[in-house]
Parts: sequence; structure tokens; C-alpha cells
Amino acid sequence: MPEATPPLSTVRELKTRDGTSSQPFTSLLVVRKLTLKTASNGNPYCNADLGDRTGSFGCTLFSDHPAFELLKAAGEGSVIRVEGKIDYYQGRLSPKLAKIAILSESELGAPGLLDNLVELAPENADALWTEFLGLIASLPHPELKATVQAVFDEIGDTFRWSPAAVAMHHAYRHGLLEHTVHMARACQALLPLYPEVDPSLALAGILLHDTGKSIEYEGTLATKRSRRGILQGHVVLGYQLVRKAGKKVKLNEDLLERLEHIVLSHQGEPEWGAAVYAATPEAVFVSMIDNLDAKMGMVQRALRQAVAGEEFSERLPGLNAQLLIRPPGTA
Repeated sequence: MPEATPPLSTVRELKTRDGTSSQPFTSLLVVRKLTLKTASNGNPYCNADLGDRTGSFGCTLFSDHPAFELLKAAGEGSVIRVEGKIDYYQGRLSPKLAKIAILSESELGAPGLLDNLVELAPENADALWTEFLGLIASLPHPELKATVQAVFDEIGDTFRWSPAAVAMHHAYRHGLLEHTVHMARACQALLPLYPEVDPSLALAGILLHDTGKSIEYEGTLATKRSRRGILQGHVVLGYQLVRKAGKKVKLNEDLLERLEHIVLSHQGEPEWGAAVYAATPEAVFVSMIDNLDAKMGMVQRALRQAVAGEEFSERLPGLNAQLLIRPPGTA
């Protein structure tokens, strides 16, 4: 009789095992990130981040592992069938891999397979896009509205599905759209508190602040930075999009300079990628809202991926902390 095919485990299911090492598993996973390194003894090894729509984990393969060359050849964005055993490193899931097989093009066409591998924004993408278009239409300043519309006439299709990051926040399909809409909602809620902030300029800046990411990132199953993303970065790419659109619609030079400044300064700090510090009321406002939603996006994702019974999440680099995921009053 042929050997029975073992059931596939999602990353969430692996993380909800009882914590005992050496349990065998089989999973279909995307190679989200693959980094080749050299050990102190001169031997090569690779660090891999493998995941599906329910989460991800890291693992290490050394050059003497029978699957090392196969994983190296697979590269980022490949879908692999993994057989291994549960293991942990410093309290985090880090399975020991035994066998790896790269799925063929025909296997990738199996119904529902890609849907199980690609993490999506939790909100409906079509509803988010409809809301986003409504936000553009709501801009009361006609030239600012025309500038924003010109940018999205150029990048709209890509912007709709782009992630907002490789790993930090809203790092999943439609994440950039979700992040931008969430910022716009916060903007509308906070504007009454700050009459010094010009509403049209602030909202236009929010809608445009991360547009460079539609060029910076590429990839269908795994996100990586494009050539232009590496050489220029999303802040400069977004500035270029805004300047081109503003010139096209003949936006007032003062307003165009202020809008460009929002894009150039929205990262907050030079070490975070900002070209300059925020130096207008609107730029300060947008930068703070961006930081708020980026960090809360990390919180929301950690809560969605929380393992039942756990008190804290794994360490979140963007927060420099583990997150207390148990709801208040349940301790």
C-alpha cells in the first residue's frame, strides 16, 4: 500500500503544539526571507524566514545539511514542502528541518493553495479601496485633489495590493492601503483638536506619504526591495511622484513644497529614513499619525497571531519589547 500523506500543519498550528520538542510535522510554506552568512569557522549557512498566512518562524540550515543547497537554490518567494521536527531556540519556535521540496508551477496551481500562503489585510480590500477613493474625492482644495488623483492614476493598481513593509508593520497584501486608510481615519478624528493644521494639506499628505512603497517593494508571495527601492528608498520615490504630479496640475509652488516636505519628513527621524525633520504643522501632524498607526499595526497583527494560552508575544523589533497579549482582567 502507498504511504499515507501526512496532514499539513499551518504555522499557527505548529505554535499551538504543547511545547514538546521533536514532534514531526509537514507544512507548505513560502520562503519569505533568505540570508546567506558565513560562520566563524568559515562554513556557510543560511537563515530563513518561512511562513504562511497564519504566521512565520525562523530557522537555520548549515552547509552540511542535505537540504542546504536546495533551499539556497529555491530563493525568496518560492513555495516549499517542509518536513521536520518541532524545536525551539531562546523560547521561540525554530524547527529542525529534515526534508525540503520546491513546488512546481503545476503544483502551485492547486485550488486554494496560494490563498493559504498569502497573508492579507484583515479588512476587506475592496471596501478599503472604495473608502480610499472617497477620501480623495473629499479633498476640498481642487489642486491638491488633482495632485493626489494624478499620483494614483499612475500607481493605483500597484498601491492597492502592496504591503506597507517587508517585516515591520502592515507587512502583508493590501497592507499599504490599510495603513493609509487607518491614518486618514485618525486624521479626521484628530483635526478638530488642532485648528493650526490645514485639513486639505494634512489629508493629501497622508494619502501620498507612502506612495513610494508601491515602487520600493516587489514580489508576489514574498516581499523584497526593488532595485530602485534599494538605491533610492520610498521617501525619495514618493517625493518624485508628488513633484511630478504637482507640476503636471500646476499646483501652487508653496503648497507643492509643503506637500513634498510631508513626504520627505514623515518617517520622523533620519535614522528611521526621514530626509528631513518635520518642520510644518501638517508635517508634524502626519509624522505622528504615521508613527502611531505603524506601532498599533504591529500590536494588532501580534494579537491576531497570538497563540491561545500564551501571555506574551515574541519580541517585536518595532516596539523593542514583547507584547502582553492576554486581555485585561483575564490574568
